[in-house]
Amino acid sequence: MRSARFWVYFASSVLALATSYLLGKDVMWDTLAYHLYAGFSALHDRFDQDYFAAGTQSYFNPYIYVPYYLLARSGLSALGVSSVLALAQSGILWLTYELALGVSPVERRSARTAFAICAVALAFANPILINQIGTSYVDILTAEVVLAAWLLLVRAVRTPSMALIVGAGLLLGAVSALKLTNSVHAVAACALLLFLPVGYGKRARYAAAFGAAGAVGFLIVMTPWSLHLERHFGSPLFPLFNKLFRSPQFPAATLQDHRFIPDSLADALRRPFVIAAPVTMTDDEFAVPDLRYAILLVLAVGVLLRWVWRRCTGRNRSAVSPYNNPVGRAFAALGCGFLLDWVLWLAASGSGRYFIAMACIAAVLGVGLIFRLFAARPKVGAYLFAALLAAQVFELCAGATYRAYVPWDGGPPFEFSIPKKLTTQPYLYLTLGEESISFLAPFMAPGSGFTDLEGDYVLGPIGPSGAHLKSLIGRYAPHVRILVLDSRLRGHGVGVPDAAHVEDTLAHFGLRAVSNDCLAITIKDVRQPFIRVSPSSLPIHLPQLAGEKIKVPVSPDTYLMTCGVVPDGGPHTALFSGEQRANLAFDRLEDACPQLFLPRRPVTQDYGDERTGYYWMRTYDDTGLAVMIVHGAVKLFDPVRGGSPTNLGPETQWETAPPRLACGRHNELYYAKVILPTR
Repeated sequence: MRSARFWVYFASSVLALATSYLLGKDVMWDTLAYHLYAGFSALHDRFDQDYFAAGTQSYFNPYIYVPYYLLARSGLSALGVSSVLALAQSGILWLTYELALGVSPVERRSARTAFAICAVALAFANPILINQIGTSYVDILTAEVVLAAWLLLVRAVRTPSMALIVGAGLLLGAVSALKLTNSVHAVAACALLLFLPVGYGKRARYAAAFGAAGAVGFLIVMTPWSLHLERHFGSPLFPLFNKLFRSPQFPAATLQDHRFIPDSLADALRRPFVIAAPVTMTDDEFAVPDLRYAILLVLAVGVLLRWVWRRCTGRNRSAVSPYNNPVGRAFAALGCGFLLDWVLWLAASGSGRYFIAMACIAAVLGVGLIFRLFAARPKVGAYLFAALLAAQVFELCAGATYRAYVPWDGGPPFEFSIPKKLTTQPYLYLTLGEESISFLAPFMAPGSGFTDLEGDYVLGPIGPSGAHLKSLIGRYAPHVRILVLDSRLRGHGVGVPDAAHVEDTLAHFGLRAVSNDCLAITIKDVRQPFIRVSPSSLPIHLPQLAGEKIKVPVSPDTYLMTCGVVPDGGPHTALFSGEQRANLAFDRLEDACPQLFLPRRPVTQDYGDERTGYYWMRTYDDTGLAVMIVHGAVKLFDPVRGGSPTNLGPETQWETAPPRLACGRHNELYYAKVILPTR
């Protein structure tokens, strides 16, 4: 207890616990959408009874979510669960402390400790990290593994060791298998191997051992789940990389989120300063301003200019470089690894959630550059660091957006009121909405199945996925139910919610919902709205759907309605003929601008009815765009970024003589416009 390390670790844990408590209960989007379901599916084979229950995330490696699932089902209160998670997540600050000690430019123990504490403080001042503390998000936990691996490599740069390098490779391979976005950090870590103080032959052997260890770690963690995916879908990484594996049950698409990827080199160079501004859609959906990357860039340029000036003026030309000693070499290796990681991260995703480990390294590098730049004037460096930390704290308080606050009530993480019929009789639940309702799966009757017809991958009746879904429905019949959010009268509604849309969606499968077999499910303390991409959430006025808009509940309770489903023999002539025309227009629109509409040929969704007219929509998960046919006009929307819809001409024109389009991405916004013919 006399060591500084103990008190830093203790303070980090207390800080994490306090942060989790102050931000409230975890009911964030992904927690409800797929985190609980993922842990559940890892321990219970769901392949034969579920189908895209939580959208495409249903089939990502789920093992990292097992601890959260076990905690949620352990009987602990929601506060207890979040506290355990916060304690585990505080380890990222411990690792930041150790990494800072390893590259500290000062030798005096008290100065090294002060250096490391400054790095920890700056690492914590990350709005994305703060928002995830105490939640089911695993980005911090996987970032801890990445940071531990990079710490081993930094120590290997100081004192080469095969054990350290193999250990780092195993960790990076395993964490890449748990979440493939971490593979960027595994590749970037190779830059640190270039700084090993050994000959080329031995360095090559170290690199080969690092690569082999990474492959072994990846295979050990990924193989059990990949065998399931290969057996059921014919792809070991389904639905990812389907251009390579070509599973018939998913489009041949990249499944890459392009929202935060820069458009050009100029946009990439501006990104550190863009992230510093309190605006949305930079490296996260919400405003999460972060000054550290801009600070790091400015400091790095300052160090470079000072070195050039001294070389040009002849000062200290004969002096030994501060980067020739083990500590300086480790610092330089860490900086080069971070730079490579930054480039790869921007090219792969640009999402701040996947950069938490590097954000901690950025804090270490930033403090290290301040210490080096002002080594002769330590008080100036201390004042500068204090000013920068104060500016970042001000951004955290004034510009950042945090998760919706839900107070602690002493109850469990999930509190439901589920009718007994649903906990004793297994059903197949057909859910509607972009927000998955798969978190209910562990609490329903054993043997119950779930499939989300309108998740990030919309399911329809055609193709191999349609055949699989129809087979699943046939296997459960007559025990099939629709399950949707009931936003009408807060649990007092009667019959099927959003009846017209439910009826038309089920009609494609030859089914209909029956209003005399509806049951309500009450979910306590979920104050975040369930959001779906529908005409009611897009910037367009549709009077007949105004009553179905989803709003933040006035009460802390949310209600779901489940109704029985029976075969339907109706012709639905207007529905199917209108959809056929809409599909022709949408297909030609996709062909006119393939870079905007990815993945191609998604299922067309319909809204409205025969009396008021139908509205048709397709959503494109890779680019986050949506197109609709509204009142006979084809319109382009960007539901994520907002803005006015773009009119791309009448539907009849796209059916007969499709116009030419100018389309692409500019200033990180998608655009499309009709090119008028010249006379």
